[in-house]
Amino acid sequence: MRDYHINLFFSEEDEGYIADIPDLRHCSAFGMTPEEALREVLRAKEAWMEAAREHGKPIPEPRYRPVIYQVA
Repeated sequence: MRDYHINLFFSEEDEGYIADIPDLRHCSAFGMTPEEALREVLRAKEAWMEAAREHGKPIPEPRYRPVIYQVA
């Protein structure tokens, strides 16, 4: 199985880094460093999937691809 794409960017408004997984609705995390944001979003991904399984919700397949990879 492929893994999910993770966006990671600096937020001036929040004065830190945001990481999110576009395929998993509302799955995001904050960190003061890129490494911390990545570590936290991976924890959030596990919690997201565990909650989905517990509630019988579908877990989407990884589909998101940034535009840069969509150009042939």
